[in-house]
Amino acid sequence: MKKRYLLAVLPLLTTPLFAQRTLIHCGNLFTGTGTTLQPQMTVVVDGNKITAVEKGYSAASGQDKVIDLKNKTVLPGLIDMHVHLESQTRRGGNIDNFTLNPADVAFRAAQYAKTTLMAGFTTVRDLGGSGINVSLRNAINAGIVDGPRVLTVGKSIATTGGHADPTNGYKKSLQGDPGPEDGVINSPEDARKAVRQRYKDGSDLIKITATGGVLSNAKDGSGPQFTQDEVDAIVKAANDYGFAVAAHAHGAEGMKRAIKAGVQTIEHGTLMDDEAIELFKKYGTYYVPTIIAGKTAADSARHFGYYPALVVPKALAIGPKIQATFAKAYKAGVKIAFGTDAGVFIHGYNAKEFEYMVEAGMPPAEAINAALLTNAKLLKMADQIGSIETGKMADIIAVDDSPIQNIKTLQAVRFVMKDGKVYKQ
Repeated sequence: MKKRYLLAVLPLLTTPLFAQRTLIHCGNLFTGTGTTLQPQMTVVVDGNKITAVEKGYSAASGQDKVIDLKNKTVLPGLIDMHVHLESQTRRGGNIDNFTLNPADVAFRAAQYAKTTLMAGFTTVRDLGGSGINVSLRNAINAGIVDGPRVLTVGKSIATTGGHADPTNGYKKSLQGDPGPEDGVINSPEDARKAVRQRYKDGSDLIKITATGGVLSNAKDGSGPQFTQDEVDAIVKAANDYGFAVAAHAHGAEGMKRAIKAGVQTIEHGTLMDDEAIELFKKYGTYYVPTIIAGKTAADSARHFGYYPALVVPKALAIGPKIQATFAKAYKAGVKIAFGTDAGVFIHGYNAKEFEYMVEAGMPPAEAINAALLTNAKLLKMADQIGSIETGKMADIIAVDDSPIQNIKTLQAVRFVMKDGKVYKQ
């Protein structure tokens, strides 16, 4: 009898006597499902989910908590498809590979993650680091540190000497011969092994450096760096393991090979030509411009000693072109996803990208939606994030003004809720 009584009572002891809801009173609401603001709305949050979106300011009852944002514009948490949480630009920062221990990188990454969350970005795609980003993701998910929801590639995949070869710029005695385990490949067989290693490491997706890059300590910033067979093998292996593939690419030939192989997104895309644009449209590939990274790199290169000598001419040549490329691609009908390359600039300024997108001709609402449902769909999380709707995760931010009228207001986020927890108010 006693055992039966305890079994019957146990659920009562572990279930709260009441469920506290949170009512968010919104002066204006941008749900992410359209292009207009809705005045005087209430978003009801129960636990980590949105349970109702109601017109007017709903009255609280019982133990309900009310968050008064009647003088703010409320939006879904923003999504950045291209960040690097392990690092941040600084003069002479290339020396960090020789002076920072993994623990040093981890502590810095935790701070960069928190800064990103406080800027209103509740979900990010980390497109490359040393692998500490995998542990950072896990620590955030476990509630050990504060940060956005992270999906990460772990280590990017490159070719020997290519952008993301971790030993570029080292003296010969330190270069060694990194292979697939380190994210460096030189054949279709290597390519498959590198993808499988990322799976073993716990990555969420794959990133390749399809062309040279600006900030790697190597001469070429635009030439193709994978053969068609190699990039085909990467994408096929990634598909087998359920991975999407993002491709860093500045030069046209490298991005064409990546698009034909079936990558999901092209990052930067600086030197795309008309043929590349037609391939984007034919294959449905998304373009992630990272305008702010190009502008920042070009500006930093003008300061003597900020970058190694090999980097400077690349930054000055490629950086200023990304905004014009974005304008051309958008006008031509290329699908756009929002991403910034945070880390190339100081973390927390991600929303500056919206301003540059609008300058280049994209309407504010469309630019914002590129960072909401568009990105959520690419992440296969559209049923969870990217809009303020019943049943979605409670990722909610607020700003002072209407971003439709003043896109710069997104650069000063006043309120942040992620997964139902308030981080900034």
